[in-house]
Amino acid sequence: MSSTYQLKRSALFLSLVLLSSQYVLAGDNLTDLNIQTLDATENSKQNHSVEQSPSEQQLPTIVVSADQDQTLSAGQISKTSQVGMLGDKQDLDIPFSITSYTSKYIADQQATSVADALRSEPSVRSVFSKGGIGEYFNIRGLYTQSHELAWNGLFGLLPHNRVPTEFLERVDVFKGTSALLNGMSIGGAVGGVINVVPKRATSEDITRLTTTYKSDSTFGAHIDVGRRFGQEDQFGVRVNALKSLGDKALDGQEENRYLGSAAFDYKGEKFRASLDLYDINEKLDGGQPLMVSFATSVVPKAPDSKLNHQPGSYSHTKTRGAIAHVEYDFAPEWTAFASAGTKRQNGVGVIANNALGNAAQPNGDYMAVSRMNANNTNVDAGELGVRGKFNTGAIKHNVVISANSLDQDTHMGLVMGTPWASNIYRPTRPALIASPPTYTPKTLDTTLTSFAFADTLSILDDKYQLTLGVRHQNVKSQSYSILTGLPSSPYYDESAVTPMVGFVVKPWDNTLSLYANYIEGLSQGGTIIDPSNPLVAEKTFKPYKSKQYEIGTKWDMGKFKNTLSIYQITKNDLAQDANRNYSESEQRNRGIEWTTAGEIVKDIRLLGGVSYLEAEWKKTAGGLMDGNDVKGIPHWQSNLGLEWDVQPVEGLTLTANTTYTGSLYANDTNTQKIPDWFVLDLGGRYATNIAKHNVVFRGGVDNVFDKKHWAGGWNGYVGVGGDPRSYKLSMQIDF
Repeated sequence: MSSTYQLKRSALFLSLVLLSSQYVLAGDNLTDLNIQTLDATENSKQNHSVEQSPSEQQLPTIVVSADQDQTLSAGQISKTSQVGMLGDKQDLDIPFSITSYTSKYIADQQATSVADALRSEPSVRSVFSKGGIGEYFNIRGLYTQSHELAWNGLFGLLPHNRVPTEFLERVDVFKGTSALLNGMSIGGAVGGVINVVPKRATSEDITRLTTTYKSDSTFGAHIDVGRRFGQEDQFGVRVNALKSLGDKALDGQEENRYLGSAAFDYKGEKFRASLDLYDINEKLDGGQPLMVSFATSVVPKAPDSKLNHQPGSYSHTKTRGAIAHVEYDFAPEWTAFASAGTKRQNGVGVIANNALGNAAQPNGDYMAVSRMNANNTNVDAGELGVRGKFNTGAIKHNVVISANSLDQDTHMGLVMGTPWASNIYRPTRPALIASPPTYTPKTLDTTLTSFAFADTLSILDDKYQLTLGVRHQNVKSQSYSILTGLPSSPYYDESAVTPMVGFVVKPWDNTLSLYANYIEGLSQGGTIIDPSNPLVAEKTFKPYKSKQYEIGTKWDMGKFKNTLSIYQITKNDLAQDANRNYSESEQRNRGIEWTTAGEIVKDIRLLGGVSYLEAEWKKTAGGLMDGNDVKGIPHWQSNLGLEWDVQPVEGLTLTANTTYTGSLYANDTNTQKIPDWFVLDLGGRYATNIAKHNVVFRGGVDNVFDKKHWAGGWNGYVGVGGDPRSYKLSMQIDF
């Protein structure tokens, strides 16, 4: 890279920072009590020193909120999570396994997407490479796509490709089946739900600027401003603005990312309301990482993740959303609520999440594919319901009745390029990348509606809790050919009823909780296509019901919490044989999970966990694949991180994060085995006070040993794993 180019890049970054500072000082924006309070705790040790300098004595008093007691691991994990229609609940009162990562954790990890924010979650794996256009997840051995993430419990309102984190207060990971709690998602994911909670203005003003750097030379600036107004601070506004651009770790790839969001809320005595608006633009130019299938049982070694396998490809997406929510207390202990949201997204670029390749040989040779698409997706979603409490004798009831709907239509055009020969270690640049399509017919029209009822019964000051519920779900869907725009399958109109039972026992107040659940999930039935005519559906199945049985325990010692769960999930699905033909079979996942968070000894914290999973095929055609591992699902996964507050240096914290993924199969016939892999990340942060401003410096090295590995699989393809060794820095200033 030339010195002139570097000078231009540096000037651009400096200009961006200066513009951001002017924007902040103009007072145009927002707040966050949790972030401010929790970041302040890293500096609070300065206020407890025996002797202070005159300048230190002049610093404003830091008030530590009681909300700090509702977090673990230095404010990185929340003890409160959203449980779908049941609303926000304390962790020990939830008969499921949930982990909630706060904005403090997101900032400390320098996470820019939800996948980054889940790096401590042992039950979740991101399927694709970081340099790809999207983020798909594997939760308890079952897949979910980025557009299946929930926004305060509502599906379909987030970007299809990648969800940024800069405007999020919390990311909740619900592990397991959840049809009653959230309804059916568009893709019918049943392994778990990732729910995001947007930032809101809180009682403390915030004016925060964060500047960032990531390898290769990506620079960014993020502004976060919050204020409350009115005699009783009943009005709030929170605004986030982000600009990030530059060269990424993948050779030749460039990022240009923009986020703007505004959150308005009103908190009255009986009436509460909020309105969230966001505008997200993401451009990835100059190439994509590799995703490939294998021709034989010999799986070649993973290539360098820096290699660019499709230099001329690109992906441009733009997403806008608006979500409103109101609540009204129409009687003591009774609240009516309603939510409504809309999303509009359009994009153009590569259709595959990565540069796509077929039939890689042991020496690395494969046939590369160039496919381009243009698409737009429109989603409207809403929920209406009532929550209330009443007693029948000694039994307390917490009742929820809700109805929700989701309508999505998708338009997509596709252009196929001419395949060319390439090699995973020595990529060949294509002579011609496929051109974007000019024709974008409707490809999918889906309407989901449901009605649900749940009652949590409790006795003896909530020591014993029983939750019963049922949901009636209707699915209407019509698929259309991407080539002709004509219907490609029969009109789908099916209904199903899914129940749920959950039990919680707290034998020692709020220290220990024992829980169990039975819950069903729901996904649209699969379609078997006539191999001789891809436009003709041979058979479409009724909605698949998945069933989960789970028992577990949660132990909360105040500063340290452990969760242990054992579960089984069964789900009908289509298994793929050696001839790439599909047949309806049953997937059975049995697993055990341990997650932990908090201070194990003074100044040392542990965060993460370990999971073991057996995902097997049952009831396959002729029993030929019964007992085989489901492709793309490892047995062992581990994410464990340590943080050390270095006492000799006040405000300094050193971190180490480890990620281990066991071996897995790339195909359902279990002839193509992907080796296990281990990655170490190191980092640190330093919180101080400069010129009466709280400042936090953060830095890290990801993939310290530059481990080359294959990532998880998707539909018979396997992606190159993660980023190469990369560096990241940030500086956060509170004004």
